[in-house]
Amino acid sequence: MTLKGKVALVAGATRGAGRGIAAELGAAGATVYVSGRTTRDRPSEYQRAETIEETAELVTALGGRGIAVPTDHLIPDAVRALVERIRRDEGKLDILVNDIWGGEKLFEWNKPVWEHNLENGLRLLRLGIDTHLITAHFALPLLIANPGGLLVEMTDGTADYNATRYRLSPFYDLAKTAVNRMGWSHARDLAPHGATSVSLTPGWLRSEMMLEAFGVREDNWRDAIAAQPHFVISETPRFVGRAVAALAADPDRTRWNGQSLSSGGLAKAYGFTDLDGSQPDAWRYLVEVQEADKPTDATGYR
Repeated sequence: MTLKGKVALVAGATRGAGRGIAAELGAAGATVYVSGRTTRDRPSEYQRAETIEETAELVTALGGRGIAVPTDHLIPDAVRALVERIRRDEGKLDILVNDIWGGEKLFEWNKPVWEHNLENGLRLLRLGIDTHLITAHFALPLLIANPGGLLVEMTDGTADYNATRYRLSPFYDLAKTAVNRMGWSHARDLAPHGATSVSLTPGWLRSEMMLEAFGVREDNWRDAIAAQPHFVISETPRFVGRAVAALAADPDRTRWNGQSLSSGGLAKAYGFTDLDGSQPDAWRYLVEVQEADKPTDATGYR
């Protein structure tokens, strides 16, 4: 699989799924613009160490060309400038991944709307929905300038799963279900231009923040299973990155247009694996094992 000659923008690539996606697009040989608010000169509002410069360097180290562009995707002029830079320097955009988020510390689990902090909830919606629409507004005209473009809207949960489950906060629930619908909606507008739009969810992601929450590292992540047995189905950010790379390299990707996809589901379709050689299918596991109150056992699910 090669993406040499392809140009990608991963919006929201500082850490987590965004970094994993940028890394795998780079490993396939793409030029990858990575954007976000956290740089070496501007600390994260989470007070974390990851930066977009590190992500760009990882892309390059893996065989691609990583270019970091500091961007606040809530500021239209900043996003316009980012896209104009890509247009000026590359002349095209083949892949757009909307992974902008930043709401981990804004939602409050198991609180109805009247108890939830309103300011935090509304900012979560701006970060999780407005940023995606602003970025699509400016970037999609460049994406459709040539046939074959791919838009990936990153979310949490498939459309089918989210349609029948409450995601534990009215603000979080709305943000994640809206992005699934966004992928479906953009598909209708992009299809006449020969472009493909999907929404995509990872499973239980072993992001930097998740590993830290469990007090483990990637090399000893299984130590967290004692405290949370279902963590056995978790996956690295590179797994969903391989899902995006597989989609981008598929000449028949229009068959997925408008669909809600998962990393585990696409692994079955394309045959890629996580870094350890497994194929964790977290959403099927969640329904068939965890929600069914069966004993923890990932056999047949990874």
